[in-house]
Amino acid sequence: MFDWFRRKEEPPVLFPDNEAAFAHACTMGYRLLLNASIPALVIGTGRRGSEGERYFRLCLAGPEGAVEIWGCTMAGAPGYPEVGDLVAFRIVRIATELPKEAQLIGYITSKLEPVLNGSKGWQIASSFTPANLKPELHL
Repeated sequence: MFDWFRRKEEPPVLFPDNEAAFAHACTMGYRLLLNASIPALVIGTGRRGSEGERYFRLCLAGPEGAVEIWGCTMAGAPGYPEVGDLVAFRIVRIATELPKEAQLIGYITSKLEPVLNGSKGWQIASSFTPANLKPELHL
């Protein structure tokens, strides 16, 4: 009787590949805000940092379409993405004093599957977040 109060389960949207999933993510209007996890496509590799972090060239799904930035995995990450992977990039700081292409500072948190689960978001394939990362406190 009360089933009509429940939210209807949306079937997951399956994409044929990461590029198609990223193209769809670019149409979703993600806002570039602090602590936001934004879908991105890995388009190139960079250097390896002195503490073990790895740098990647990313194409981020921004509010007006794709935005190219540099992003990295954190030191001590259990893995790292490859070129062509769909990943989640977490914004930690927006440095307005830097040039536009370097303003978004953050890290790659996980690899995503090309599957969108309705209101739950993108399906996570594997995490690149170190186990010893302390959770952020919000007071």
